[in-house]
Amino acid sequence: MALSVVVLGVRFAALLGAFAYRRFQEGAPGQGSKPGSLDIDGRTRTYLLHVPPAYDGQRPLPLVLVLHGGGQSAESAERMSAMSAKADRENFFVAYPSGTGRSSRVPTWNSGNCCGYAMENKVDDVAFLRALINKLEDDYSVDPRRIFVTGISNGGMMSYRIGCELADQIAAIAPVEGAQNIDCRPSGPVSVIVFHGTKDRLVPFHGGSTPFQIGSKRSDNSVANALAFWVKEDGCSPAPQHEENPAVHTDIYFGCKSGTGVALYAIQGGRHSWPGGRPSGNSVPATALMCLSSSGTPSSNDALPVRQAPAARTT
Repeated sequence: MALSVVVLGVRFAALLGAFAYRRFQEGAPGQGSKPGSLDIDGRTRTYLLHVPPAYDGQRPLPLVLVLHGGGQSAESAERMSAMSAKADRENFFVAYPSGTGRSSRVPTWNSGNCCGYAMENKVDDVAFLRALINKLEDDYSVDPRRIFVTGISNGGMMSYRIGCELADQIAAIAPVEGAQNIDCRPSGPVSVIVFHGTKDRLVPFHGGSTPFQIGSKRSDNSVANALAFWVKEDGCSPAPQHEENPAVHTDIYFGCKSGTGVALYAIQGGRHSWPGGRPSGNSVPATALMCLSSSGTPSSNDALPVRQAPAARTT
């Protein structure tokens, strides 16, 4: 799959190699997306799981979690991102978890200082997503070194939080139109690829507060703040490779620890939407840029090294 050369070593799912065979529970693998649930902290949490049609349980596949925005749904995240269609072509699992809310129609994530019901009730969404990853590893042949999280808006904020608090399980995050508003101490390096519109009115590119926010008023940190944090945490060279055209400007950071990388795709004039989708009004293919074929072996300058074997689970 040919992608822009500026992505280089920070493509979202570009990892070399495979891991040892994982336990596969017998039963015909499903095709398409199907609902699932698990109980945690006295709540029944739900999700959609998309299993690619080529899955046979014989080879561990990557897993991507796509987190909906505040007031959206797992189904809307699937439609918006078009990640299931990508998974069918490239052969990986996609999970679309659901947040919580007073009504199932307006779920949110507790990403720290946002948003709505989940934040106000201190819902432990980190524990939920860790438990979901563990369940999917038990139920399917998931490669534990190729687990990735993306999300938009409140889901983008939550993906930052997951990168911080589940660094032992997550290889990379790809926040879309989110902000990192939490104190963060990741246990190890995590690759980060950020997509953010420069004219976003809900989560401003340069930070601050707007009248368009969900729930209580807050002030978001800037995109530059998040990038600086991960460049430092991942030990990258502080001077990025910068490229710019009328649609997007990119900053790619190299020399990071353990072969990780940090990248920014700043959508010129972009609003609060998934880049490349029909409502976005731009042609920046965010979903494609996050993903690289998991079949075959990418060239050395295209790939991140595989993670070390994960630490013992905690729930």
